[in-house]
Amino acid sequence: MTRKILPIGIQTFREIRERDCYYVDKTGYALDLIEQGKYFFLSRPRRFGKSLFLDTLGELFAGNEPLFRGLWAHSRWDWGRRHPVIRLSFAEGVMHSRAELDQRIGEILADNEANLGVQSPHRSVAGRFLGLIRAAQAKYGEGAVVLVDEYDKPILDNLTAPEIARAMRDGLRNLYSVIKGADPHLRFAFLTGVSKFSKVSLFSGLNNLNDISVDAKYSALCGYTETDLNGVFAPELPGLDRDQIRDWYNGYNWTGEAVYNPFDVLLLFEKRQFRPWWFETATPTFLVDLLLERQVFVPRLEHLLASEQLLSAFDVDRIATEALLFQTGYLTIDSVRQLGPVIQYRLRYPNQEVRAGLNGALLEQLAARSDATMEHVGRLYDLLLANDFTGLERLFSAFFAGIPADWYRKNPIARYEGYYASVFYAYFASLGLVIVPEESSNAGRLDMAVRFNHQIYLFEFKVVAGEAEGRALRQIKERGYADKYRAEGCPLHLIGVEFSRERRTVVGFEVETWG
Repeated sequence: MTRKILPIGIQTFREIRERDCYYVDKTGYALDLIEQGKYFFLSRPRRFGKSLFLDTLGELFAGNEPLFRGLWAHSRWDWGRRHPVIRLSFAEGVMHSRAELDQRIGEILADNEANLGVQSPHRSVAGRFLGLIRAAQAKYGEGAVVLVDEYDKPILDNLTAPEIARAMRDGLRNLYSVIKGADPHLRFAFLTGVSKFSKVSLFSGLNNLNDISVDAKYSALCGYTETDLNGVFAPELPGLDRDQIRDWYNGYNWTGEAVYNPFDVLLLFEKRQFRPWWFETATPTFLVDLLLERQVFVPRLEHLLASEQLLSAFDVDRIATEALLFQTGYLTIDSVRQLGPVIQYRLRYPNQEVRAGLNGALLEQLAARSDATMEHVGRLYDLLLANDFTGLERLFSAFFAGIPADWYRKNPIARYEGYYASVFYAYFASLGLVIVPEESSNAGRLDMAVRFNHQIYLFEFKVVAGEAEGRALRQIKERGYADKYRAEGCPLHLIGVEFSRERRTVVGFEVETWG
């Protein structure tokens, strides 16, 4: 097969098609949506192809037939009908006041008026938008199509300034509420963004949106599937480890078919290197700060449970940790369970990139942004390879000893027991190792199990009053935490770690190896 141009950063359907770039055909999803309804909303993480899908919808409704030759929609679409397409995008620029937002909306509406050759008779934001829709429908004789990209960005850009974020929310609500009232003049509307703000806060005037964010049928609407990689991108695969690609970049799931992060895959094919391409682009500092501020027990992020209502609870004044991590793409859906009228989701990290990247970012904060953090991580890997447990004890003792006393004083997170276990977990997770936190057994819960180099390491953590008490290792043995692993035939390392809160360091590090 012939290699094509990799569409890295290209969000324009026309450019991808005319330049003969790789293209994963999503037009089947577009036709299905158009046939099934009229108003849709989709939440997906950044850089997942939302803008490209919107642009595909726009070109389809505009009747640009040549662009669709060879695609699913080409023989199934009525190219004789052309609809006026109104595009609203807040992807560009950052606004920090309601006045700036209203000015930007005015500019966007003016661009649409010019593109469609119509003029709205009104000057207010809501009036002008409604006038634009009506004028477009009257001129073209077909219902207008409204496509909104990054609908929530003005709010997300100001989450650390709640008053400004609320002003942005109110301004956007004023704009989006027009869509419902314009129903007689509309053929289709599709809104996309990263977050899913509650209908009460932002969409109170637009309560007829069909939210397909966790609809199994549309789980793969954005992103690349296994079939896409093996088919469309087959020319790029030689020389790359297929299992490694899967471990690094696959695993995102919205209750249906799992997908790869498209941004990662394209950069991997260009650079031929496995790196956290997506994570490095813009992991928000406020996210890491918020997790630590809320004293989130880091190992528990691996297997959070959340209700459907909780995952939708995203607003300026009420952002659930689970919703924030899920909607921004740092956690994804592992399984779904129906509990009577309640739907429960089990969440997990999607892949190695996110697990290692997020824990590395958390580790920097937990370690008071120590310059030696990455040096310690590299040293940890070497010590594990050698099973140098004396070296491991020294490494973690040096780590805690290196944190300034002033940092402990200013950060209440260091006062709770989970801090020490969180540091250990973040160190191992930042290496991308296979970790099972709080592993359950009939005897209780082991704090952490690590699989590495065909061996298994079982950790139990305790905070003690002063000196080592030997309770951690004793608990692993007495409760039989290792029993379930013996049948695997791998060497087992039982490791009890004890911390002194007063001395802020490791005071006990006992190891017993079986097999």
